[in-house]
Amino acid sequence: MASENQVRQYLAYWFQLGKKIFIHSGHQELLPTPVIQGERYSEEFEKCWQTIISPESGDCYLDGTEVSVAELLTPAWDITPCARCSMPVPIRNVGLPPVGCPCFDLSGWPNMEAPSPRSPVDNQARLSQIRDRLHQKNVTPQTDLSVQIENDQADRNTDRSQSTCKDYV
Repeated sequence: MASENQVRQYLAYWFQLGKKIFIHSGHQELLPTPVIQGERYSEEFEKCWQTIISPESGDCYLDGTEVSVAELLTPAWDITPCARCSMPVPIRNVGLPPVGCPCFDLSGWPNMEAPSPRSPVDNQARLSQIRDRLHQKNVTPQTDLSVQIENDQADRNTDRSQSTCKDYV
């Protein structure tokens, strides 16, 4: 079963590639921009999400799909990476899968040279994880670069003095 968070992420990824969502059974379309703002989803995306899950919006479909968002939130559906482009796609838990990936009409996709859509990242939490991994491996970063430079310079001076002494002997 796809969680509400997985469905939000699924829509956010496709919005980043320019896919629209059709609400009111296709009578209105939305495409929030930007989708991500700093470490969270943008206000525009959050407003769009609230519109999508509102019962007054009727059936809402991502452009290029046949499964409504309301259906995706039932136990019959899951969200998994597409085998072709690794973007999130809905897949039925039982029965036949959907006809295809929403990327079928995106020219030049998948594009491995362009940045892929992403979820918001909490920079502080991510940096803390990196720090913790470094501490677990007992790797300590050089804290004072000037000390390292002085040590390197002293080593070079020692090498020069030794070569000079050899020339005189």
